[in-house]
Amino acid sequence: MMLTKPVAATTLAHEFCNLLAAHLGAVVVNVDYRLAPEHRLPAAYDDGVEALYWIRSTDDPWLTNFADYSKCYLMGTSAGANLAYHAGLRVSQQVSDLKPLKIKGLILHCLFFGGVGRTESEIRLATVGTNLTLSMCDTMWDLALPVGASRDHEYCNPMMGWSLDGMGRFKDVGWRVMVTGRYGDLLIDRQMGFAKALESKGVTCKCFYADGDHGMEYFDEPKAKELFEEISSFMSSVNLLTHIEMLTVNDTERVAISDK
Repeated sequence: MMLTKPVAATTLAHEFCNLLAAHLGAVVVNVDYRLAPEHRLPAAYDDGVEALYWIRSTDDPWLTNFADYSKCYLMGTSAGANLAYHAGLRVSQQVSDLKPLKIKGLILHCLFFGGVGRTESEIRLATVGTNLTLSMCDTMWDLALPVGASRDHEYCNPMMGWSLDGMGRFKDVGWRVMVTGRYGDLLIDRQMGFAKALESKGVTCKCFYADGDHGMEYFDEPKAKELFEEISSFMSSVNLLTHIEMLTVNDTERVAISDK
């Protein structure tokens, strides 16, 4: 499932997802969601979770005939990555309810996070980015967060509240996480700090960082293909590890039966 920036219904997002699907050999479900300020958070998270339950139960032939429900990933870019993370936190508490969907991991690109305190990259790159500036971030958070909430709300700052406490759940359910970003993105410090926090909770995390600006893959096909190569490698490794783990469990069960 692909959760893009808030442009899911645009030609730009459609072409990006077409390229992604072709490169990965995957079925991509591009999810639109309600936008702030008319619908403040957590409305978008509700929509992300609802989309998963729709995928689980729909009889859409594109999914029932071509999608492998045993190998699902939540992916997003920018605000979509924030949404994918928070939707993932929610459904990690109820994975059995999603059957036959089996989520293998999260792919979080150019995560849109924030906080009251400024990071070094936010200060250094505050006005440099072509796609995102610090004042734009602040304005968007003012519009999106619950009324009266600061940027240290857990929807914005993953190092706060139940977000920090809950991310270890990904380890418990066996999900792997990929965090990717661009060194020219003013949010890069937050993205890298988030990846370290995941690792501190025991979550298997693959990171990929490269030169460039926030979300530039939407406008630069060579950069998009570079990113897709990394994502493909991540998914292949996760699928292989899952297969090995299943074989190990089956071997253990056979040994236990023979011992009896």
